[in-house]
Amino acid sequence: MEKFVIRGRNRLYGSVRIESAKNAVLPMMAASVLTKEKVVIENCPKISDVLSLIEILGRLGVKTEFYNENLIVDSGEITGDKIPEYLMKELRSSIFVVGALLSRTGSAEFSLPGGCNLGERPIDFHINGLKTLGYSVADDGEIIKVSGKATGSTVKLPFASVGATENIILASVTAKGATEIINAAREPEIVDLIGMLNSMGAKISGAGTGRLSIEGVERLYGTRYKPMSDRIETGTYLIAAVMTGGKVRITNADTENISFITDKFCNNTCKVDRINGIITINSDGKVRPFDFSTGPFPAFPTDMQPQSVAMLSLAGGISRVKETVFKNRFGYVESLNKMGAAIKVEGDTATCYGVRRLHGETVWAGDLRGGAGICLAALAAEGDSHVYGVEHIDRGYYAFEGKLKSLGADIERIY
Repeated sequence: MEKFVIRGRNRLYGSVRIESAKNAVLPMMAASVLTKEKVVIENCPKISDVLSLIEILGRLGVKTEFYNENLIVDSGEITGDKIPEYLMKELRSSIFVVGALLSRTGSAEFSLPGGCNLGERPIDFHINGLKTLGYSVADDGEIIKVSGKATGSTVKLPFASVGATENIILASVTAKGATEIINAAREPEIVDLIGMLNSMGAKISGAGTGRLSIEGVERLYGTRYKPMSDRIETGTYLIAAVMTGGKVRITNADTENISFITDKFCNNTCKVDRINGIITINSDGKVRPFDFSTGPFPAFPTDMQPQSVAMLSLAGGISRVKETVFKNRFGYVESLNKMGAAIKVEGDTATCYGVRRLHGETVWAGDLRGGAGICLAALAAEGDSHVYGVEHIDRGYYAFEGKLKSLGADIERIY
């Protein structure tokens, strides 16, 4: 079983380059199914989630290849409409393929998607949206079969779900007539997906607002598209610098959509400069407490919550963090407390009582972002930490230990 061995208390210095956003690339890969022409996704990270989605696309007859840092997707011939159950369970984002398949072929067969264990994550919003568009849905409790042709309609989401918004977009771009999505999610990654789709010939307006208008088109075309930079990866390395008292230069960064965390630092004890895709942070290793609540964009992103709690475990005071998106996102707290943190979880709120020191321990990364938070804590802790479950971290961070090592971290992957 693979693990990271992390020897803490090394200040991080140097430069690190950010990849294209995982949460933009995955729906873009699914969107590539919409056209018979080739699609090139630039700077596509070879994270395990991308590799899993490549396997799913391959089962449908889609050809893919990496050329340098770019992913070339050729969906010229679709030979199937069934996504194997074991692949669905590996990857939550496999659900995006459903909407794209329906627009392209009119049928899809799949089971419930998997992904990180963050509590109940039903796909009711997806299914109800597809029904509203006119698709027929048959569900025997294990396998879901969807078929038909979309007709423009108004889909109102009860919650601004990122995944449901993206899936409904993909399922309606070739619909007959116009579709409107009300209470659509507004995340920058959705704006980026819409940018790619419009470059393929789609007609979507309202990106970045809670109301999207989609005028159905008969066909889509190939494109070459550079996704946005990963704001969650950027935030993770920023926090690594804060917790170790380092000075780090982050390149290829999304300087526009990172204020949710840099504003917290600017009000803290760090100096942060942002200009032309480069962020420089200079930290003295001291953290002041602050409170935040996660939520849909533009609120604090849930994917940055565990890393931030790891940082606040060392703050000089009390911080309160409310999680409004996932019911079970505080699973990593047990590991942090084992390392000496003093965090109390009650329902949807974690109260962090800042401590002076963390110590190395043998701990488990049970999900992607929680695993990242645990590793950040290990970087700041005294002594050695053994972090198991690194396969979860590989889902969203390319060359995680390599990038940290280049900054001076003492981290090693043991097989």
